Amino acid sequence: MSVPDTMHPWVSERKGQFRFAAQLNAGDHPEPGKTLIEAAKGIEELGFDAVFLGDHPVWTPDVYLHLAAMAMVTERISLGPIVAAAPYRNPVVSARLVSDLDRLSNGRAVNGLGIGWNASEWEMGRNEFDMLGIPYPPTSARQDQLEEYITIMRGAWHAPPFTFEGQHYQITEASISPPVQQPEPPLLIAGGGKRTLGQAARFADMVNFGPGPAGGTAGPQLAAERLGVLREQCAAIGRNPDHILTSSFEHWLVVAPDQAALDRKIAKYFPDGISGFWGAGLVAKTVEGTIDYYQEFIDAGIEYFVFQSLDIFDRETLELVEFEVEPVLHARNAPQPRR
Repeated sequence: MSVPDTMHPWVSERKGQFRFAAQLNAGDHPEPGKTLIEAAKGIEELGFDAVFLGDHPVWTPDVYLHLAAMAMVTERISLGPIVAAAPYRNPVVSARLVSDLDRLSNGRAVNGLGIGWNASEWEMGRNEFDMLGIPYPPTSARQDQLEEYITIMRGAWHAPPFTFEGQHYQITEASISPPVQQPEPPLLIAGGGKRTLGQAARFADMVNFGPGPAGGTAGPQLAAERLGVLREQCAAIGRNPDHILTSSFEHWLVVAPDQAALDRKIAKYFPDGISGFWGAGLVAKTVEGTIDYYQEFIDAGIEYFVFQSLDIFDRETLELVEFEVEPVLHARNAPQPRR
């Protein structure tokens, strides 16, 4: 598979714009599916760039089914998983799901892929792979699997009937109706390890990492180090690193207008104090603190921001990010038009 030599149109529209996207989570709501769909409409109305969903079949509503439903009630926002765990599905099935989402949304799908992770390693419950009865091979084997996965998805779209004989997958004469976007929906690869970043250099249009299971990349200094590795991996294969949109992820972002309001929010969510995973995974700040926080990531080389709120009804955070944080960051950092 050849190294991409051009920038994906979706990426070129976002380079230097420092946009924000939201990952929605309504797993604890009594009607999580309907809640997610309504929330996506609100995200679009506020002006965010995209809505992403996690891929956790045991814990949350199905990612592709609900992204498709969101496509029916929105017109502008991009839609995708962040990220789909490749081991959960056959790659031809995923090619079909992504292509269908792109068609239903009229060209707004993002193809987010990763290798999955073990929740028990992060004190977040049982290993979802075990609960699904799916093998959980070592990281290196899942990375091998991901490369075959991408090859098959692209082959089913671009070279049908596509046959593939690999270590993990054997495919015979696969043919999937192509997506709307050309050459295909942008490929987002998540993770911060050296080999994952090498795969991003070879295949991806966008890379995403954050703390804990999102790539072990907490803070701007580690983000800068990971981006240095990405540039090295691109140089090794002759790819322009500027063709890859760099993005960060926050597991839970809480924003308030002032410290007193922020303290009330934290007390509401964590009445017994913050500990364990959330001791490192929570980003809770005032508006000014949030601006400073993301500015450090921009200085490190991050261009796009995805955050999750585990309180899907925390509209205050959404409004403060979209109307008070993002405009300041854009004004400070976006390229100015020539006079």
